[in-house]
Amino acid sequence: MEDATRTRIEAAAFRRLRRHLMEDRPDVQNIDLMNMAGFCRNCLSRWIQEAAAGEGLDLSKDAAREAFYGMPYEDWKARHQTPASPEKQAAFARAFAQNVGKDID
Repeated sequence: MEDATRTRIEAAAFRRLRRHLMEDRPDVQNIDLMNMAGFCRNCLSRWIQEAAAGEGLDLSKDAAREAFYGMPYEDWKARHQTPASPEKQAAFARAFAQNVGKDID
């Protein structure tokens, strides 16, 4: 498969993942994604920021989150995020520690 075709396919799959997380399953909490899968919507927005930097573009954390969430992150949190239990917070701390610095392609 040629690179341009692979890139288009990967981009389409990413857009589908984003649509699934944002439109089909906004009820799934970021903390649950992180605890179970080792990544969440915020990770995806950070990967957008890192990809932009790799292309020489300066994209702030807030701008990357807004690009992914389709709205300011604080608005998303107010609409969809619920308070996390102490158990979920502890699991998140463990998952975050395991995944910080990993470069997931």
